[in-house]
Amino acid sequence: MTPNMDEAIEKLPEPKDVTYQRPVKLDDALLMTKFGIYNLCLITISGTILAAVLLETLGISYVLPVAECDLMLTTKEKGILSAISFAGIISSSHLWGFLADTRGRRTVILPTLFLAFASTVLSSFTTNFWLITITRFFTGFFISGSSATIYAYLGEFHAKSNSSRAIMGASFVFGVGCILLPLIAWSVINQEWEYTLPLLNIVYRPWRLFIVVCGLPSLVCGLALLYFPESPKFLFSRGYEQETIMIMHKMYRWNTGGKGPKLALTSLLQETEAQQTKIRREESANNKSVLRLLKQMWQQTAPLFMGQYLKRTTIICVLQFGIYLTSNGMYMFFPDILNRIAELEDQGVGRTTICQAVYATQVDISQLQQHDVNATALPEVCHQKLDISAYEHSFVLETIYALGFAVIGLIINAVGKLPILVFIFGVCGISGILIVFIDLPLLAIWFYVILLTCGFCISVVNACTVDLFPTNLRAMAVCISLMFGRLGSVVGANIVGFLLDSQCELTFWISGISLIGCGLLSFFIPNIYKRNALEDRISISSR
Repeated sequence: MTPNMDEAIEKLPEPKDVTYQRPVKLDDALLMTKFGIYNLCLITISGTILAAVLLETLGISYVLPVAECDLMLTTKEKGILSAISFAGIISSSHLWGFLADTRGRRTVILPTLFLAFASTVLSSFTTNFWLITITRFFTGFFISGSSATIYAYLGEFHAKSNSSRAIMGASFVFGVGCILLPLIAWSVINQEWEYTLPLLNIVYRPWRLFIVVCGLPSLVCGLALLYFPESPKFLFSRGYEQETIMIMHKMYRWNTGGKGPKLALTSLLQETEAQQTKIRREESANNKSVLRLLKQMWQQTAPLFMGQYLKRTTIICVLQFGIYLTSNGMYMFFPDILNRIAELEDQGVGRTTICQAVYATQVDISQLQQHDVNATALPEVCHQKLDISAYEHSFVLETIYALGFAVIGLIINAVGKLPILVFIFGVCGISGILIVFIDLPLLAIWFYVILLTCGFCISVVNACTVDLFPTNLRAMAVCISLMFGRLGSVVGANIVGFLLDSQCELTFWISGISLIGCGLLSFFIPNIYKRNALEDRISISSR
């Protein structure tokens, strides 16, 4: 807790004390702090961080169609560039997961947000494919620190009965924030100004500014987290009982506004911890050797692939891979494909499938190579703006996400995670297959939108992961599962990049069948048939 928040809280009136004499379970203590402004602030910041990750990784999809002349991009290079930030996320997920479990959630999230923003700013000044690829890789490398860790950080400020709902609440904020993506893209990219920067030998066009704007939420969230403490569950697992109790007091005062009785919580019931786990935890806190660090990373990861956790980890990782394969991989070319359809419709073509439109609007890269990429006048094949329909349908997609996350957050405890997963996977998978056969462009686009809503399942699967693993493995489990998810993004984006111009139909078949397979796999998630409400009545012990 920072001094600023301490001072703000201390100004609140001191009400009459209410003492709890016996040690209390951490989960019960979190319930005693009530649910109020403190929790809502954390949910808002966490949701904004999730939106920042999406802007950093998926915002490039709006850049690809309008930057192909400046950067001389082929369709395959577009696939690589759209996937490279996910590759950066994959390469660092294991590291950040280990550091989050051993050094702290906030310790990882805070610096990585600032470093991701710095890398994003640098990428906006690049002049060719390789330079922007390298800088976007480092953007993904750093943004990974907050991408997965934020779920554990947020969940550990809430009791078991509220953690899934808090995560879905953050996902709702994430959905609302994502609505801004097409709006910002439209307001920035479709402008007509440009400035020549002789020192860097580039023409600074709107798409470069858009990249910077996509990085701003990372900066804002980093500044906001300066006012919040480390996860109380993490601190308690490390033996910092008094610090944890202090956080409980601050949360309670903040949530009640000082109007309720003072929470005189004096002690917490210690969690049981295996001696071997405790020894490794204490060693990691003091260790500075690189080899020992790598060894401890393996020791932290190995339990996820042993005993009762092997099946859980495998299923969660496969599900995330399948979801990201479509939700991110296919999304990276969504604005580009919609722009191609609009281009064909402007030529008077009324009935065509999405793939026929793609084949008819291919760009010959040799025309770009013969042209000065920094010249003010660009060849006719170049697009400096995106058709308005690309923004409109993207806006509709993000609005569906925002409303969908709100609905899921309300019904997830009552309905259960399994029906939600099976329904979304089934509908999206069938839609992906039908796209191949529909020759009405508008209808096909709507089915494309439905296909991309499979991203709803990401947060539902993350909520499952938080429930399936204990505190000392939770952040690593989420990071590992999302690492496989990002691998799915890399594979998906490159599949589209390599097949779109030659085997377009195959890309949609792959997406549809993989989602249906994920729906079937959902039945095998351990404890998936239980409702949270039932679980809470059975046990509210700290995870």
